[in-house]
Amino acid sequence: MSEFSWPARVYWEDTDGGAIVYYANYLRFLERARTEWLRAQGHSQLALAREPGILFTVVSVQVDYRAPARLDDELEITCAPVAEGAATLRFAQRIYRTAVARRAELLVEAQVRVACVDAATLRPRRLPQFLREAVATEAIADG
Repeated sequence: MSEFSWPARVYWEDTDGGAIVYYANYLRFLERARTEWLRAQGHSQLALAREPGILFTVVSVQVDYRAPARLDDELEITCAPVAEGAATLRFAQRIYRTAVARRAELLVEAQVRVACVDAATLRPRRLPQFLREAVATEAIADG
């Protein structure tokens, strides 16, 4: 699996009253990294919703929290997609704090399963060819 990486910073709005990232807000970072991975493939969520009329919906998430992120931390969020059936992708994702003694510190590990659905009916739909090819190309690059 080839990893895509996206940088982010922790803002006040991401934290709880103690300036620590609120646990559910890690899902936002993970979502944004998957969206940016899709953009890196040359596609936006909005364009895909219009033509060919598909959306992506999260169907399961497993998150392991290792250490807290704090206000102003610089983060690196990674995602590595794997095709899982005709209509689903599984993303192995991690969140790292990047400015710790020039070494990345693992904060969060997650497995996110995403289904491709028809924008009008919300019924499962085959992954578009470009996504199947992108995931296959990344798998070959790693092999």
